Amino acid sequence: MQDVIVIGGSYAGMAAALQLARARRTVLVIDAGQRRNRFASHSHGFLGQDGVDPAEIHARAKRQLLAYPTLRWVESTAAAITGEKDDFRIATEGGDTFAGRRILLATGVIDRLPGIPGLAERWGRAVFHCPYCHGYELDRGRIGVIATGPMSIHQAQLLPEWGEVTFLTNGALTLEPAQRDDLRKRGVAIVETPLARIVDTADVELRDGRVLPFAGLFTATRTEPAGPLAEAAGCAMIETPMGRQIQTADSKETSIPGIFACGDVARTPHSVSLAVGDGAWAGAQLHRSLVCPE
Repeated sequence: MQDVIVIGGSYAGMAAALQLARARRTVLVIDAGQRRNRFASHSHGFLGQDGVDPAEIHARAKRQLLAYPTLRWVESTAAAITGEKDDFRIATEGGDTFAGRRILLATGVIDRLPGIPGLAERWGRAVFHCPYCHGYELDRGRIGVIATGPMSIHQAQLLPEWGEVTFLTNGALTLEPAQRDDLRKRGVAIVETPLARIVDTADVELRDGRVLPFAGLFTATRTEPAGPLAEAAGCAMIETPMGRQIQTADSKETSIPGIFACGDVARTPHSVSLAVGDGAWAGAQLHRSLVCPE
């Protein structure tokens, strides 16, 4: 019987596991090895790790965690949660079953990308979602914002801080006159011709044949939990402007007593720094729930 089973061994899950291991609690991390930022070659905006390969950050953190004798790491995919507080069972796709008093869901999210040919192949390399993570490296160059819905307007308003912005509505929304005026005052060009494909590094070919060159592209993806585990366990979900996520209290506990959630799957907005902070808080709250059960 583990004190806590952490499902998801990326930044939030590892940050939580660290707090628990340092409290000398038994921790099992079940991880399928699918970090959300696995497509990016550099992590930016993360204090002390600016410009470092995210795979290196993850590997170093994992080595540090495995130095704690009460922590165990299993490379697998959690398939089902059964039981109740103080007596949960986790079944994996490999056929193993593990027992734990508490569960932490740190499974992360998946990004639903616009269905534009050439975009998915450039995700995390020339197509991004977070200007704080990737805007500086574009060196004040030309930036395209591909609309997916209302949240895209906020991207277009913000990104002139990092370069010359063109807002590509692509039929995803209709701008109100006040929104057009606001964007133009910020120096944002508006292009309403639909997109045909992304070519070269980050150039946009329009359906009328024109090609618009950019240093980088941004788009607001819709996110959803990476897998049905939380919903199948009965955890309440909420809709946010960025997508669906697990509902949690301030303590990071879900609607199911004894099941907690943290990181991108349980908060917005998303970044490595925010995921680590959320995970550290969740780890402390999990420890508190074990020490001072209500």
